[in-house]
Amino acid sequence: MLTSIVVAAIILGVLIIVHEAGHFFMAKRLGVRVLRFSIGYPPKLFGFRRGETEYAIGATPFGGYVRMLGDEVGEDPKTEELGNYLREIGFDILEAADRHGLIIGGRKPEERLKSIAEKIAPTPANLAAAVGDPELIARSRLDASPAAVALIGRDFKPDEAVLLNEIRATGSLNDAITALCANPPAALIESFRQRAFPTQSLTKRVLIVLAGPLSNILFAPILLAFIFMYGVPVLLPIVGEAKPNLPAYAAGLRSGDRIISINGQSAGSWSDFADTVRASGGAPLKLEIERKEGNSIEHQSLVIKPAREEQKTLYGSMAAAWIIGVLPRGDEITRRLDPIRATSLAITTSAQMTGELVVGLASIISGATPMRQAVGGPIMIAQMAGREAHRGLASVVLFTVMLSLNLGIANLLPVPLLDGGHLAFFAVEGLRGRPLELRYREMALQVGLFLLVALMAFVIFNDISHIVQG
Repeated sequence: MLTSIVVAAIILGVLIIVHEAGHFFMAKRLGVRVLRFSIGYPPKLFGFRRGETEYAIGATPFGGYVRMLGDEVGEDPKTEELGNYLREIGFDILEAADRHGLIIGGRKPEERLKSIAEKIAPTPANLAAAVGDPELIARSRLDASPAAVALIGRDFKPDEAVLLNEIRATGSLNDAITALCANPPAALIESFRQRAFPTQSLTKRVLIVLAGPLSNILFAPILLAFIFMYGVPVLLPIVGEAKPNLPAYAAGLRSGDRIISINGQSAGSWSDFADTVRASGGAPLKLEIERKEGNSIEHQSLVIKPAREEQKTLYGSMAAAWIIGVLPRGDEITRRLDPIRATSLAITTSAQMTGELVVGLASIISGATPMRQAVGGPIMIAQMAGREAHRGLASVVLFTVMLSLNLGIANLLPVPLLDGGHLAFFAVEGLRGRPLELRYREMALQVGLFLLVALMAFVIFNDISHIVQG
């Protein structure tokens, strides 16, 4: 059980990192400030700051988030948001000073910022040039040398100049933040809007939100290509059982027979053979087989006409399929592909798996497949992860690929709080020419939260009931 939990945690952790990294890198690429990249939800267990972002690990597993500057719901920066932004600016200044080797007194960030403001805050002329706001000249009481700006290794950014000026004028970081939030200069608001998520163009916001699910979907062929080159166990087309009263047995196929070709096409694996049978449409199939007779091997040709039979699908529903009534013996070989073939097969396999997942999801939504049979939660994922771990690395990677595709596709559903919900809001905004009213978005987010909590409760209860029922 411990192995199952550890493997599941590693797999989900990797997929969460991939998903959130998609949002993170797209946001950074498009100029949006990312405040926090977290694996797990609060309370925070551990964290460190690099550049403009804090990287954290939360105590609540099986999730993660990227927090960007600005409230996704509100239209204008609130006082709390602006205050947090100013504190982030303060951390930017301190980090630049540390990198440049500036020695400043005090241990607390507030004390260090005050020391910097007293030593190297810009002159009125520099400040006005930096922020393009002549009104700030009248508010400035700074007289530091212009050369002092070089002490942090670069010029002040407009918002940094505003903050340092106010710290010098008021005497402390807290007082400076209070004053700037009460009467924010135009330069500060403009700087905030340039880096905040909600004030970006519709195209940029769509790209940032879409990047998460797409990262999971694109991660699948990358993993598959790796595992195809590493080596995948392949089930050989050797018959283990031919069921009586079904076409294969009636045509003379027996246990131990090796299928060489089907309709003239080489049968390299049991999967190739089974796919051809399912796609036959009931047309007769010509099989070339090898059969061991004593110490010799005989070659025979058989013609088998598939029968149509109801079978259980991966999603628990029943569907008609063409069969001949055989089971594999279980012989396996490890097949390794060169990079080009591995990449090509990885792409086609990922596309096929994506199509199957979409069909399965559609059948669940339509009610054709009972949700109780098709949906599993963290307990089921842990059980399956442990089972695949005992089968080897290839099985674990293939399981990870399936989960990655599931995560990417599920996040595109138009449910508020999911990425698809945000994309639905953006679609409405694109059609209306303006965002949906704030109260409607807040109501939708509340409904989305309720649905997600209800779904999580359902899948956990469903997992437990499956365990109890065996």
